[in-house]
Amino acid sequence: MMETVHTHGVWMAEALQKGTIEYEKLWLFVTHMGDPKAAFLLHFPMVYYVNRRTGIAVVWVAAISEWLNLVFKWMLFGERPFWWVGESRLFIENPPQVQQFPATCETGPGSPSGHAMVTGGVWWVMASALASFLRSRTRSRLLTAVPYLLYLLVMVAVGLSRIFILAHFPHQVVTGSLTGFALGVALNHTVPEWRPLMFFVRWCMGLLVGALLLHVGLEHLGVDLSWSIALAKRWCSQSEWIRLDTAPFSSLTRDCGAMLGLGLAQFWKPGGWTLPWVPRALCLALSSLALYHVNRVPLPTSPPFLFYSLYFIRFALLPQVVMVFVPGFVHLLTAKNKKD
Repeated sequence: MMETVHTHGVWMAEALQKGTIEYEKLWLFVTHMGDPKAAFLLHFPMVYYVNRRTGIAVVWVAAISEWLNLVFKWMLFGERPFWWVGESRLFIENPPQVQQFPATCETGPGSPSGHAMVTGGVWWVMASALASFLRSRTRSRLLTAVPYLLYLLVMVAVGLSRIFILAHFPHQVVTGSLTGFALGVALNHTVPEWRPLMFFVRWCMGLLVGALLLHVGLEHLGVDLSWSIALAKRWCSQSEWIRLDTAPFSSLTRDCGAMLGLGLAQFWKPGGWTLPWVPRALCLALSSLALYHVNRVPLPTSPPFLFYSLYFIRFALLPQVVMVFVPGFVHLLTAKNKKD
């Protein structure tokens, strides 16, 4: 049955590539915007300076959703189209006319889609917050429905982009989207806006230790959790497209770092700074610039433990930049101007 599902998924990817290849740059942009890293680097600062609680919710939902996605991938052993086409040996006589892209060759298992799952959770938080705002201000059902229609459009676009680049089969996108939606609805009611630092330390350690224990347990049972990495390296058309930041442990260290960083940011400055809209816009510009350069800093990939440690620190710093450093700097500037 899964062979049939995978086969039809490959033909769908082929049809999508043939029919929309002129929109290649658009698909690559959409898949980039759906990357779990984008939740921390792009969506978080944009939302935080509009509404503090929703910004915190973005980090909270992104971290837990991506962690659960890692656990599901370890347990479900999902194939990816770009390697399954070669491994299955079903297309020797009639190979599909498909191509790979720089974002294709992710090294983790494919089921469910992490892009769809994290996007489903994070964008639900943002869409529901905007819908609540519009409902309270306009009382218009039509305007209130707009954020939810945008949510559906984003989910469809991200899902199709993942199929287009051969990163996922359609059923992996669907399951990831539905799971992300459910997590977004559930976790949006448990946003840790005023929690103490130890709450985040415990969550950080719980995510890290829980994943490591599961990894050790599965390895002890004879499960080879590096199987997908070997297949990705074997079937990726360009070796330089294999990146360590797509490995399963990269998502784990990213989520744990962001969780600890969120706690530290609220510990240093509980409640944050109250800034008018113009200083907030300045904060957004400075934060975006800072996160862009922080993310561009190259990290050594050998030994892997050093990379993961530095990757953890990088994402632990992100909430500090957005919630503490930049707003504090802008607050000092605006306070000085008022005094003058």
